[in-house]
Amino acid sequence: MLQQPDKLHFVIADISGYTEYLAGVELDHAQDILADLVSTVVTALRPTFRLAKLEGDAAFCFAPADKLDGSLLLDTIERCYFGFRRRRRDVRQATSCECRACVRIPNLNLKFVAHSGLAIRQTVAGSEELLGADVIIVHRLLKNDIVEQLGISAYVALTMPLVEAMHIDPPSLGMVAHSETYEHVGEIKLWVQDLERRWQEEDARQRVLVEPATALYVAERDFAAPPQVVWEYVTTPGRRVAWQAPGGISDVQEHPSAGGRRGAGTVNHCIHGPGVWIEEILDWRPYDYVTHRTKLPGDGPTFLSTYELEPTATGTRLHFRAMAPTAHDKALMEAALPDIDRGFSVELDLLVQMAGADSRERTAEPSAPLPVRRAPDGFLAGIAPIEIVS
Repeated sequence: MLQQPDKLHFVIADISGYTEYLAGVELDHAQDILADLVSTVVTALRPTFRLAKLEGDAAFCFAPADKLDGSLLLDTIERCYFGFRRRRRDVRQATSCECRACVRIPNLNLKFVAHSGLAIRQTVAGSEELLGADVIIVHRLLKNDIVEQLGISAYVALTMPLVEAMHIDPPSLGMVAHSETYEHVGEIKLWVQDLERRWQEEDARQRVLVEPATALYVAERDFAAPPQVVWEYVTTPGRRVAWQAPGGISDVQEHPSAGGRRGAGTVNHCIHGPGVWIEEILDWRPYDYVTHRTKLPGDGPTFLSTYELEPTATGTRLHFRAMAPTAHDKALMEAALPDIDRGFSVELDLLVQMAGADSRERTAEPSAPLPVRRAPDGFLAGIAPIEIVS
């Protein structure tokens, strides 16, 4: 029987400017720098995406179509770019070397192309290969005129099939329409997001966080799963219902902010028995923390809560903190705390089980290996290493 193709979402992360960067630089330092930056990129994309292949200064990744929505896709790509920018800065600042390879580190940038389509997953010489016309298309898209025509050097370019599959509204998200034409393929319509602009917006955005000193209620759990997986269960409506059902939540109806994207400004209607909890996202920092303002039905209190995710050696530690904005809300919450703790403890225990099982399932299939980095006495030995999460 012929193998049936899978519906997949493809992403290629490409370190741009690397060919020019290599001209006349010290290759030993350049090799260390490239391996470090590529590892940073791949680590940020996992486990939302599985690495299919390392292609020099690019990483070709994929995810099953039924495991990803538009918000998770864009959050993962933006988070990856932000991590690349921080790592590029840290590597340059942490070395006093004035060789051309080190001085030119800021010239390196990152771009993404993303597409949705069909591919056959086939084992060739002991490793998995993706085959199909859509695999060819996403690779063709790396050669484009976006920088020349739009003047955007750090970007993610989304094809129309991906935009339609993800139900993304590009104009509302500030994306720019673009198209490329290739021989034997024809015209491909794209939407381009300026990642440098998103980096600046993220850096300027005000933080809203329930701090330990102001928390009225605190709960913690340790997960055998990376922050990306725990984040999905904490923030995605369908996954939330699965672990919050013991507390009485039967549905989470999401009303996204601009562009159909989950984030600050999104309002959720949590169906809880006969009542509805109105939950507004005040701050959204994938995969670090999310802060909500929640109004309970009737005369119930309003409270602010933060889910904060701390990476650990074995996975993630979740910190949940809630506080009341007024004395009246505080009195209502204090009276209900014993019941809140009993119900929420059951939910969190279930969340630990579900996220852990999901993480084990995602890592059951081998992913392509990360680039080889130097031994501890290498050029980057004095810089704090990145954490590799498979």
